[in-house]
Amino acid sequence: MALPNHVPYLIIGAGIHGLSTAYHLALELKRTGRGSGKDILVVDKTSIGAGASGIACGVVRNNYFQPAMRELMAHSVGVWESDPAKYAYHSVGYMQISPESMHADVATIAEQQKQIGYESVFIEGEKDSAIYMKGIFDDWQAQGITSVLHEKRGGYANNTNSLYGLADKAEAEGVRIVTGLKVTGFERNGVGVSAVKTERGDIRCDLAVVAVGPWAKTVWDMLELPKTVEIKGKDGAMHADIPMWVYWSLQEGTLGLDPSVQKTNAGEFPPVVHVDSDAPLYSDDDGSLITDQMWGIYYKPDFNFGGIQGGAAPFKVQSPPDEVAVDPYGPDSPEFVVGADFAHMWCSALAHCQKRFEKQMDKYRNEPSGGIGAFTPDSFPVFDMFRDNVYLIADSNHGYKMIGIGELVAKEICGSTSPLLEPFRFSRYAKGQLHPVSNSPFPWS
Repeated sequence: MALPNHVPYLIIGAGIHGLSTAYHLALELKRTGRGSGKDILVVDKTSIGAGASGIACGVVRNNYFQPAMRELMAHSVGVWESDPAKYAYHSVGYMQISPESMHADVATIAEQQKQIGYESVFIEGEKDSAIYMKGIFDDWQAQGITSVLHEKRGGYANNTNSLYGLADKAEAEGVRIVTGLKVTGFERNGVGVSAVKTERGDIRCDLAVVAVGPWAKTVWDMLELPKTVEIKGKDGAMHADIPMWVYWSLQEGTLGLDPSVQKTNAGEFPPVVHVDSDAPLYSDDDGSLITDQMWGIYYKPDFNFGGIQGGAAPFKVQSPPDEVAVDPYGPDSPEFVVGADFAHMWCSALAHCQKRFEKQMDKYRNEPSGGIGAFTPDSFPVFDMFRDNVYLIADSNHGYKMIGIGELVAKEICGSTSPLLEPFRFSRYAKGQLHPVSNSPFPWS
């Protein structure tokens, strides 16, 4: 495809956010009489879903301690439900299973889900939690669990199929998608951006949307935005020189069992299971202590490629952000893929939770998996306009499940400010309007 000299809207990144924004922007332009999908160009340096969206486990949930995140995810779940066939979405539900140290946090989530009409069941107490879990999985055996929040909505989607489904919907509206085209910089015109520079020449645009996931810092630097931020703390004091970006290494893998082994007692497809625990975790291989600190895992059957797929809490990359190599990304990285320690921990944690997973560690697929995410200072997204006409979607690795962000951004581009996106503006740092933090071992909960 020949590159245009000019497009009204240029979207960088063909992952979940870029494609969702392109599709919904095409609809919004048509609805408002401002244009059509032919005014939109999506570019990606590799291919559709070649970044974080393409390796995502695919979990869709509302389980967030932060009210703003919870409302945002309720909207996204609605978008997933709007076309489950095209989005390869399975609405099987999601379970947050927790120890007493998280009881109050999860109770708050349950109450606020009730307030916004998001259907869930909340079970409290160690005895009742065990009874409830055994009613779903008769081999449930995790100890020290005192609450279960069972979201009836949510579930998971097949990442590749959903991304190509989005691309099909966008292209049907006239959107052009060009892959194998690397963005190398921006041409500035005063405060704003007049063109996006690529390996094949400049493309002038009226507005650019950056939706590049782990490469957010790369484009941030191209735009010459500040490397550090000033944050107003709870004490009212300003804290300077806080790095804008930090990388976390994601921990996910697959146990090579027939996925049907994880069906429920009723023979149905199971909900996604997320377990946080402060019980000591022992090796399912030799009985040694793996950790006596808080740990967490999530897992689900993968009926597309086979196996039990899931992950554990990520860990922070200790190298300075400027020294972290994002490319080659994901399974192609020689540095940021999971290793034997993750496999040992995760398989042992599966066995800790359900007897059917005991002594199955040899079935773990020893293949490259994992990746890194570019996290913001508070580990929550930034959705905002920079340089006058560059809209940044920086999901802080909350990304794939948030398919609805594209719809909200599209409406903002067309002049309708979204109250759901307001809590995620860049200005929150200087204003001290930070999101509350839970006791979960995951930085994004």
